[in-house]
Amino acid sequence: MGSMFRSEEVALVQLFLPTAAAYTCVSRLGELGLVEFRDLNASVSAFQRRFVVDVRRCEELEKTFTFLQEEVRRAGLVLPPPEGRLPAPPPRDLLRIQEETERLAQELRDVRGNQQALRAQLHQLQLHAAVLGQGHGPQLAAAHTDGTSERMPLLQAPGGPHQDLRVNFVAGAVEPHKAPALERLLWRACRGFLIASFRELEQPLEHPVTGEPAMWMTFLISYWGEQIGQKIRKITDCFHCHVFPFLEQEEARRGALRQLQQQSQELQEVLGETERFLSQVLGRVLQLLPPGQVQVHKMKAVYLALNQCSVSTTHKCLIAEAWCSVRDLPALQEALRDSSTEEGVSAVAHRIPCRDMPPTLIRTNRFTASFQGIVDAYGVGRYQEVNPAPYTIITFPFLFAVMFGDVGHGLLMFLFALAMVLAENQPAVKAAQNEIWQTFFRGRYLLLLMGLFSIYTGFIYNECFSRATSIFPSGWSVAAMANQSGWSDAFLAQHAMLTLDPNVTGVFLGPYPFGIDPVWSLAANHLSFLNSFKMKMSVILGVVHMAFGVVLGIFNHVHFGQRHRLLLETLPELTFLLGLFGYLVFLVIYKWLCVSAASAASAPSILIHFINMFLFSHSPTNRPLYPRQEVVQATLVVLALAMVPILLLGTPLYLLRRHRPHLRRRPAGRQEEDKAGLLDLPDASVNGWSSDEEKAGGLDDEEEAELVPSEVLMHQAIHTIEFCLGCVSNTASYLRLWALSLAHAQLSEVLWAMVMSIGLGLGREVGVAAVVLVPIFAAFAVMTVAILLVMEGLSAFLHALRLHWVEFQNKFYSGTGYKLSPFTFAATDD
Repeated sequence: MGSMFRSEEVALVQLFLPTAAAYTCVSRLGELGLVEFRDLNASVSAFQRRFVVDVRRCEELEKTFTFLQEEVRRAGLVLPPPEGRLPAPPPRDLLRIQEETERLAQELRDVRGNQQALRAQLHQLQLHAAVLGQGHGPQLAAAHTDGTSERMPLLQAPGGPHQDLRVNFVAGAVEPHKAPALERLLWRACRGFLIASFRELEQPLEHPVTGEPAMWMTFLISYWGEQIGQKIRKITDCFHCHVFPFLEQEEARRGALRQLQQQSQELQEVLGETERFLSQVLGRVLQLLPPGQVQVHKMKAVYLALNQCSVSTTHKCLIAEAWCSVRDLPALQEALRDSSTEEGVSAVAHRIPCRDMPPTLIRTNRFTASFQGIVDAYGVGRYQEVNPAPYTIITFPFLFAVMFGDVGHGLLMFLFALAMVLAENQPAVKAAQNEIWQTFFRGRYLLLLMGLFSIYTGFIYNECFSRATSIFPSGWSVAAMANQSGWSDAFLAQHAMLTLDPNVTGVFLGPYPFGIDPVWSLAANHLSFLNSFKMKMSVILGVVHMAFGVVLGIFNHVHFGQRHRLLLETLPELTFLLGLFGYLVFLVIYKWLCVSAASAASAPSILIHFINMFLFSHSPTNRPLYPRQEVVQATLVVLALAMVPILLLGTPLYLLRRHRPHLRRRPAGRQEEDKAGLLDLPDASVNGWSSDEEKAGGLDDEEEAELVPSEVLMHQAIHTIEFCLGCVSNTASYLRLWALSLAHAQLSEVLWAMVMSIGLGLGREVGVAAVVLVPIFAAFAVMTVAILLVMEGLSAFLHALRLHWVEFQNKFYSGTGYKLSPFTFAATDD
């Protein structure tokens, strides 16, 4: 719990890695994931670093692996996951892996190229055979013997100027969507001096590149004259038509067709052998690719980490700096010792002082990860700052449930989350790629608690799908009221609404054991009663939540050695918050406990008392709740207002007073020596990261930064104004608990009344009711899930998120740190 309460202690360590064992040591550290390396060569270009050649070689291998992976995906195969955890290979194996991969990739390129060439050739043979087999010849012959006037310009009388011209043919195939444009352009360009026949193939042909079936249009064009023939060939080339020779004699065409079919069969046999060989090559790719990708990725990561190291003056070792958890230092030493013993010289790691703020390390598990993610989404905590996540585990689901309280809806959410929790170890569930599913799955434990708390608050509200349940006997007795009030039949006929008077003996038997009495669901003033109850409950929860956030700031001040803030900030903040809004909570609870049913009609208004408290006045019609109430209220307001100047000036004056003697004691000529002496201090970096003014004003004897009074005053003024005004706005902000709770309850009530109630009233017979209720219940279930669970649940989630980020966390949590990102191979192994 210590790690969850605040981040772990992190130290800066310096590693001395022998050159021969540096690769092995870093590879071992990557398997353990203990350290985050610092870049000691930030001023050096990436192309001038020591291991840039090895990194480039790994990148070239990754490009080759990408090509092989695309070929595997193109073949419709699935890469198997690598077996077990593969270590980073030794540097000497990089050349072997590169040679094997390049040889396999070149072989695959050759086979794939041969396959493409064979497919293209087979496609041409099939198109040629289809053109010859389409039977354009008889139709064109009939067209030549046709004596219609439309063909007269083509057929001149014997002895004319064109008597020596012979008919020529152009045959080929074109894509169907280009055929109308081709035919139209041919007719216009040749001015009708041609005869064209277009026919669609009966069976589609396989596309040589995509492998998908594609339809083609065959055409046969007869023309006269060489110039028209040239035009036709140019037009068909522009349309990327496949043009084939066409023989005029029928017998010759049949012989050519038989020859084409024979060639196609031979080519298909060769193509089949090529594809079988391609399958063998892809099988070897499936064996090489999964482990090769993991190993090369790890090798590249190791070389990138080594590029962040500097070289010693003797060039015998590499020097690295890394952040490491103090708890993991023994494991780090052991890993370095085990990785470098084979080389005869052991790697060394030791702590060094640093003035930079260390990264934040908070270890999580599958349960706490989603709650820590909520906090980190606001901002990663500063080093060793109080972590709100442990408290968020309880407060976030509870505040959500206050707005979402319903037994039925909470049970559905709980069961959905429970199903994900029970199936969390199944590979199919983890491998799902849907982003929405991944979002729900990562927050399964959060959803589980949200549903569980919603069931709890649903029992308090006594609502299950907007219906009240009578688990215990009601505390109200209608019979006693009827017996003692003498309600007659005529009285009942004239009064549709009846009033239960708790002052009548036997009418109110006592409070309901748990939650709200179900009799309130039948009352006409049900909504007014819940309004008053939920509004006051929201104010109470809000003040308690904010006060708890201020109290958590005490742990930050004590831990960072800023005890002056306890008196100058925390105490005034608590006095201001509790003196005004804590007193409002006191009035609510006092009225609940001290005002009985007999005096409820003349009970004073808390709201009027609270307004009069700030106006220093009293209302004659609003009697006090307790003696000397006006004196107490005036004292609290004066005390709260007195805290404002303390908040505004207390910390700046204390810092200025503390800093002046420090400046007098320090000689001006010793500044550089003091600055250099910081490197010898054991923990010079732990005490100076509390707030902006101390970071700028550096008050410890070890710090040399100059205090800027204007910056300190400005920062403190912003903090004071934000807190004082925030107490008012944040308390009002918690009323969203009341508003969303009532909205959810009313929306559930409307959905029940408009859907299920109508369906239940349609049919009284069993058969009719069954037929009617099936579609109505289906519609009710769909709308319940879509509107009340998804939409209302998302709305309540966002409002609970805002209450934690703005109203709770800003009382003690700055969120200006950065995470420890250890060098690890975990993502590569996954």
